[in-house]
Amino acid sequence: MSNNNSTARQPRQGLDLGRLLLEGRAFFALIAIIVIFSLLSPVYFTTSNLLTMSSHVAIFGLLSIGMLLVILTGGIDLSVGSTLGLAGVFAGFLMQGVSFEVFGVVVYPPVWVVIILTCALGALIGAVNGVLVAFFKVPAFVATLGMLYVARGVALLMTDGLTYNNLGGDPALGNTGFDWLGFNRLFGIPMGVLILAAVAILCMLALNRTPFGRWVYSTGGNDRAAELSGVPVKRVKVAVYVLSGVCAALAGLVLSSQLTSAGPTAGTTYELTAIAGVVIGGAALTGGRGNVRGTLLGAFVIGFLSDGLVIIGVSAYWQTVFTGTVIVLAVLLNSIQYSARKTKQAPSPSASPQAVTNSS
Repeated sequence: MSNNNSTARQPRQGLDLGRLLLEGRAFFALIAIIVIFSLLSPVYFTTSNLLTMSSHVAIFGLLSIGMLLVILTGGIDLSVGSTLGLAGVFAGFLMQGVSFEVFGVVVYPPVWVVIILTCALGALIGAVNGVLVAFFKVPAFVATLGMLYVARGVALLMTDGLTYNNLGGDPALGNTGFDWLGFNRLFGIPMGVLILAAVAILCMLALNRTPFGRWVYSTGGNDRAAELSGVPVKRVKVAVYVLSGVCAALAGLVLSSQLTSAGPTAGTTYELTAIAGVVIGGAALTGGRGNVRGTLLGAFVIGFLSDGLVIIGVSAYWQTVFTGTVIVLAVLLNSIQYSARKTKQAPSPSASPQAVTNSS
């Protein structure tokens, strides 16, 4: 009897180990990346380099968290990269001074006003996306693809294709301090990383501890059933696109602060990197599955892999190949994970009605 029980438990332990490796793939991939590049380069696993790489990851992480919220509802936001670029340009435009020719004055808003107005711009772009998707039933891919071009075109028009430089501000104008987002540190940690951590914690709490989080997951699982259950599906969809736009605007602020300049082409293809971070983190592109923790790990995998390839001198072309391979592998593993879960949940055709009742 005991031998039979022990042999029956062995396959289950193997399955549990496989599930652990599958569900924790982003974490294990990150550990593998750190170990491999630490062996290949002595400067990779140093405190200064890890903090520098983390500040780079902050950009991707902010975009990925916003993208996660949209993907959880079954949507997609292809405009986040262009929103990032437009947000940086808009912040640079404000820092350079807003001219009111009618009154003959030039206003230089303080940095906190610049940040608020830039986040409001991101929210506006997200609201347009959300209204198109939720109320006008425009496919998310089409609506956000159109906004990708609109936002990028507006950024080019604002700058005439040029770049705003020297965004640190001027003490005489009272608008200094913009570069603190990119260069200042608190307790030795870059401000961009702290902003990413704050946004991640807020989103975790919202998804796990509030009705809004339950609405987001139920909308992605089955929006029709969620609507019949009383979930304000349309408002939820608009809200996640607004939050995605705000996250993209924050990423644009951090990036332009790190560079102390803002160009209209900043953030090109970053929307694909954001989607990659979400997918590598284990979220399902069909919606309803995913979490902030996994998305953060996915963003760190992308960021640490890219920076590691740069450090060891790998060609930029090969970097693209490696990143694309990781994305394809992540999608494949997601497909395996969720198909296995569906198979496990589905009752066996050969099982008797009594066995199905007992198993449930």
